[in-house]
Amino acid sequence: MDQPTVGILHPGSMGAAVAACAAANASAVLWCEAGRSSASAARAAQFGLTPMATLADLLDRSDIVIGLCPPAAAEELARDVAGHRFAGVYVEANAINPERAVRITELLEPTATVVDGGVIGSPPVGGKTPLLYLSGPAAATARIEALFAGTAVQTRPLGAEIGKASALKLSYASFQKASRVLVALAVGMARGHGVDQELIEVASRRTDSYLAEPEYVAKTAARAWRWGPELAEAADALAAAGLPPEMLRAAASTLARWNDAKDGELTLADALDRLAQP
Repeated sequence: MDQPTVGILHPGSMGAAVAACAAANASAVLWCEAGRSSASAARAAQFGLTPMATLADLLDRSDIVIGLCPPAAAEELARDVAGHRFAGVYVEANAINPERAVRITELLEPTATVVDGGVIGSPPVGGKTPLLYLSGPAAATARIEALFAGTAVQTRPLGAEIGKASALKLSYASFQKASRVLVALAVGMARGHGVDQELIEVASRRTDSYLAEPEYVAKTAARAWRWGPELAEAADALAAAGLPPEMLRAAASTLARWNDAKDGELTLADALDRLAQP
């Protein structure tokens, strides 16, 4: 049975948990200490990942590398990997638009084999089972499916075309994340007129509506630093498809008002107060 060495770039909340699942079918899971925060180091230690001093050390030892970082850094990260002429399988699992996935593939080929990936769902901890959609060369995709076999990360192949997994991820995110932004704006407007409780009561009659979950506004604020760039990527994907991108660009701009709340513990009132600041 193939027991590859896997590198994770980088161990954020999603990356560290996904890497820990990969450890079930890998000989080792590595991460790069260089330039990472103490929070990243703590997550890596929590999930039992093996530290490497430099990116070169990680790439030299890894058969498979999984890229999971904020969207804006995806191409720079791939360029760094390409500079070391990495020759294994590179899973581009960032929330980027399909055109960027193709550019990254061109950066890394022919030395590396690229698999386009898109994670939908929460990090695989506490019983959560995210879906990892994959598109790319069949043999490489099969290796990633085997890597996560029997773990909380459920893989779903989409064929050989690079960009399909990224397109599905952003299509889902454009609805899910923009909907949460609309909830914040609706509750904020109602609060400004003293009818927020009445709004929540109305929404509670529709249990399938995000508006019935106003407490999630605080979680949205804490994740805005990640969600905003993701929606900007989705807006670019809409524009490339000939569809109007303005709604998602506005949602990304709204999320930017919460950038200083990164991973913080906020109340609903705190989040709405910050949203209302110019």
